[in-house]
Amino acid sequence: MTADVPERGAPGAPIAAPDGQWLRVHPASPFVRGWVALAAIGVFFGRDIFERMLQGRPLVEEDFAGRAPWLVAGGGIVLVITVLGFILTWYFTKYQVSGGYVRVNSGFIFRQQRQARLDRVQAIDIVQPLLARIFGLAELKFEVADAGESAVTLAFLRMDDAKQLRATILARAAGVVPDPARPQEAPPEAPQHLVLSVPPSRLVGSLLLSEQSFFVVLGGVVSVILSAVTENRGFYFYLIPAALGLAASYWGSFNKGYNFTAAISPEGIRLRYGLLDTQAQTLPPGRIQALKVTQSPLWRVFGWYRIQVNVAGYGAVGSNGEAAPRTTLLPVGKLPDVMSMIALVLPEPGTSESGRTFAAGLSGVDSDGGFVTTPRRGRPLAPFGWRRNGFASTDTALLIRSGRWWRQLVMVPHQRTQSMALHQGPLARRFGLADLVLHTTAGPVSPRLTQAGVDQARALFDEQSARARLARKRQASEQWLVQVAPTLAGEPVQDPVGEPAPSPVGEPAPSPVVEPTQAPAGEPVETALQQEGPNHG
Repeated sequence: MTADVPERGAPGAPIAAPDGQWLRVHPASPFVRGWVALAAIGVFFGRDIFERMLQGRPLVEEDFAGRAPWLVAGGGIVLVITVLGFILTWYFTKYQVSGGYVRVNSGFIFRQQRQARLDRVQAIDIVQPLLARIFGLAELKFEVADAGESAVTLAFLRMDDAKQLRATILARAAGVVPDPARPQEAPPEAPQHLVLSVPPSRLVGSLLLSEQSFFVVLGGVVSVILSAVTENRGFYFYLIPAALGLAASYWGSFNKGYNFTAAISPEGIRLRYGLLDTQAQTLPPGRIQALKVTQSPLWRVFGWYRIQVNVAGYGAVGSNGEAAPRTTLLPVGKLPDVMSMIALVLPEPGTSESGRTFAAGLSGVDSDGGFVTTPRRGRPLAPFGWRRNGFASTDTALLIRSGRWWRQLVMVPHQRTQSMALHQGPLARRFGLADLVLHTTAGPVSPRLTQAGVDQARALFDEQSARARLARKRQASEQWLVQVAPTLAGEPVQDPVGEPAPSPVGEPAPSPVVEPTQAPAGEPVETALQQEGPNHG
């Protein structure tokens, strides 16, 4: 069976395999992944020879001559075993796109098969580590809703093959039907339109004006003052680990955010970034679960913002404890950039005054843009933020804003609301306030409406439940091109459950029937809300 498996990238190998046919990754893949092992073997067995060369000593001394053949033989055996392991790893690693799944078989001692449903693919990334870039190879990652771990990883393919396979899988996942006359022909890579790019100077400026820089500078000032007062130079040593950590953070953020570009294509939102290790993401439409726009006080001078998103399969944080770079939709950008990215995530804003509503969410106070804010009685609990904390709902998403100094706007599409909870601590109960928490997939965005009036929170709870239920019914298929094809053709979208489709922008939408799912009428608020500690008040 394995004798019929063609090698990916070999002469005469097909770019797109027929359904059911297994393919192999590039033969150099195990060497690109395992170069550290080869380097370790070389260092271990060549260290003495290298030191002798530097010291001008003979490479083979009399006491060493007897052991040299054994060391060379041992090193050769280890090298042969390592290379043989690489070859076997490559030989037993195969992948297949068939029957609505992408499958990967690996392992020659412990066999493993991983698969992902094409209609559940959340995003597809093309990753090029530095060594892979030198050899023109790329790693393909398929992200699904599986608690943050990549379901399928193909490492490595030729760059052209990786792009072609990504186009094929995205076309299958989007519901594109192959041409019956040429069923095995691979679809071409979809064209793209550049939306924005982040200049390196702006990226460097955003790092210098970050919160980490502020606290390091503040620590330096305090150290200088304490050293001058106490005449103790030891305070300077406390800045060394902080400076090293800041430098590592700067480099990581610069390396990941360098040359950041965002483009739109029929496949979805394409993001590309990276200095040494480049990465190309493709986020299909509708796969983003929640979006957060933030602005720190130092960034406000230049009008800069950051956008982060929750995407099923990406998880909450990266290996360094910070938000994973793949959850960053815009590392730093101005207001027009923010509006452009919001338009990609939410092409139908659900309101005729979308610009005014989103602008009010970013910088407005009180009832600007139709936002409902914390009642005045909640001022003692949030003396600076009570005029900012609030919410507004459109036909397609719920907007939650917060923060007077560190501004934040969270957007959750109605159909992405998985569950909700009302929280009320003892202090909030004293002032008649409550928090509404929306649960989505894991990620850097935690939608939470803080310090709303109890009546407002309960009403929003019921209304949002009805909106989410109605939006999920209207979402007839996970294949996004099947859903949008009638709209692109100029035909009205028929709701699968017989309910009217969303009204065009500017026309009032029919009011849904609100069906409470918790806290029935007449039940005391104290029993309907979850009791929490004073920190949630």
